[in-house]
Amino acid sequence: MTAVSEKIDAKLVKELREKSGAPMGDCLKALQESKGDMEAAFVVLRKRGMASAQKKATRSTNEGLIGTYIHAGGKIGVLLELNCESDFVARTTDYQDLLKDIAMHVAATDPRFVRPEDVTPADLEREKDIFRSQAAATGKPPAVIEKIVEGKMSKFYEEVCLLEQPFIKDQTVTIKNLIAQTVAKLGENITVRRFARFKVGAPDWTVATTKQVEAAAE
Repeated sequence: MTAVSEKIDAKLVKELREKSGAPMGDCLKALQESKGDMEAAFVVLRKRGMASAQKKATRSTNEGLIGTYIHAGGKIGVLLELNCESDFVARTTDYQDLLKDIAMHVAATDPRFVRPEDVTPADLEREKDIFRSQAAATGKPPAVIEKIVEGKMSKFYEEVCLLEQPFIKDQTVTIKNLIAQTVAKLGENITVRRFARFKVGAPDWTVATTKQVEAAAE
C-alpha cells in the first residue's frame, strides 16, 4: 500500500462505496484524487460513470426485465421495461434495484417522455411558442429572447422527460446519472425502453416509448 492510500481511512472508502455503489478500488482512487474529500470523490465517480455510460451507449440492449411498482393503496401503478446487454446482468441485484427505483420514480413524478429526443414536434413547438411569447412581452431583444427560450426549454425537459428528472431519493442525481452509475458498476449499457403509468379514476394514462422502438416496430 502506498503512502497516499494509507492516509485514506477505510471507513471513508466504505462510506463512499455505500453512497455511490462503485467498486471499492474505484472509491479508494477517487478519495485519493480528492485528498479525502467525500463530496469531491463522489463527483469524480459520477463523472467516470457518465463517461463509461457514454462509451457503452451505442451497444445494443436486447435483454432486460419488465418491472412494476404499485403505490401504497393501489391507486397508482407503473409498468416499465429496462433493457441491458445480457440476461446475466438482468439477474443481478443492482440491476433489479435500479429497475424498482426508476419505476417508483415514474409513479411519483409522472414524466411524459423517456428522453428529450422523444418529445413530439407538436409539443416542442407549442412550448417554444409559449416561452417565446412570454419572453417577447418583456421587451427584450430577439437574441436575448432566444436565450430565455433555451433556458426555459431545459427546464421543460427536466419536468417532462424521465432521464432529465432529479431522482426522487436524491435530488442531486438525475435518472440519467443514476443509470450511468449502474452502467459503470455492471459494465453493460442500460436503457429505459418504455413505461406506462396508470392512476385510478384518471381519464387517461401516460405511455412513453423511445423513438428507436417505434421505428423498429414500423
